[in-house]
Amino acid sequence: MTDFGSPWWNRQRHADRRPLLLLRGAIKRDLRTFFETEGFTEVECGALALSPGNEAHLHAFATDMRTTAGEPRTLYLHTSPEFAAKKLLAAGETRIFDFARVFRNRERGPLHAPEFTMLEWYRADEGYDAVMADCLAVLRHAADVAKAERFTFRDRHCDPRARAERLTVAEAFRRFAGIDLLATLSREGAGDRNAMAAAAANAGEPVKADEGWADIFSKLLVSRIEPHLGIGAPTLLIEYPRCEAALARASDHDARVAERFELYVCGVELANGFGELIDPFEQKKRFELEMAEKERVYGERYPIDEELLAALRYMTPTSGVALGFDRLVMLATGAPKIDDVLWTPAP
Repeated sequence: MTDFGSPWWNRQRHADRRPLLLLRGAIKRDLRTFFETEGFTEVECGALALSPGNEAHLHAFATDMRTTAGEPRTLYLHTSPEFAAKKLLAAGETRIFDFARVFRNRERGPLHAPEFTMLEWYRADEGYDAVMADCLAVLRHAADVAKAERFTFRDRHCDPRARAERLTVAEAFRRFAGIDLLATLSREGAGDRNAMAAAAANAGEPVKADEGWADIFSKLLVSRIEPHLGIGAPTLLIEYPRCEAALARASDHDARVAERFELYVCGVELANGFGELIDPFEQKKRFELEMAEKERVYGERYPIDEELLAALRYMTPTSGVALGFDRLVMLATGAPKIDDVLWTPAP
C-alpha cells in the first residue's frame, strides 16, 4: 500500500502516479497535432517579464536580474505568456499556441500549484466563438486519448463530448443566486458596490464592510454559481461584467459586459478566454484600475508593460484563450489533485 504522506519521489508513490503522467504526455502530443493541423505554430514565450500581468488578484514571483556591472533590475516570472504572445501577434504571427510554464504566488491546493502548465493559444482576425469551439475540441481530444467516457472531480461528472451549455454570467446569477447582476452595473460596466451588497444580502450571502463589488462578485461566483457549472455537460460561461474583464473588449450589444468566457467542467474552471482588447489607451486605463485595486487590497502593484501597449497598436482583432493543462489531465484521468499529474510537484 502506498504511503501518501511520503514524498512524490518515493518509488511506490511514483509507480502509482506514473500511468497518469504517461497519459499526460500522450494528451500533450495529441493536442500538438490538433493545433498544428489547424494551422497553428507552436511558440515558446520566455518566462522572465517586465510585468507579470496586471490583474488585481494575481500574484507573481519577483527576481533580480543583474547587469554585467552587478546592478539589479527587478523582473518577474510570468503568470501567463499573454503579454509576450501578443507581441508575437503584433510582429505578424496569426495562429500560435504555447505549452507555457507559468508561475503564480499564493496558490496551492488540490486545483492550484505555484508552477504549472498553461496551454494558451490565439487566433488573429477571428472572433471568440472560434476559440470556444477550440476548447470543446480540446476536451474531446483529451477524453479520446484517456479513453474516458466522462470526466470526474469530487463526485461531479461531465460528458466531455456532450453539447456545451452557453450561459451568460447574468443568467447564471439570476438562476443560481436570484440576483439581477446587470442592475448592479453602470452603463459602462462599472460595479456599484452598494447595489451588489444589497442584492447579496437579499440572497442570504453575508457581506463584510470592507468588501468591494469585485469581492462580493467573486464570493458569489465561487459559492453559488461554480458548483452548478459543467455538470453533465460542459458549460461556457460568457459575457462577464466589463469590470471583471480587464483584457477583453466590450460586447457590441451591451457595454456593461465584455467578450470574456470561462469553460467549466465538473464545477472546475478549466479555461479563460477573450475577444482581446487591442485599444492601448483603454487597456492602460484598465490596467491602472486593476493596479489601484491591488494596492488597496494587498499593498503592492506591478509595473505596466509599456512595450505591450505599443504592440497592441499593430494587432488585428484577435481571440485568445488560456487553459489549465494540468487540470485538463486531472479531469481526464480522474486524479483527485493537481500534484498527482505533475512530474515533479513544487516543494
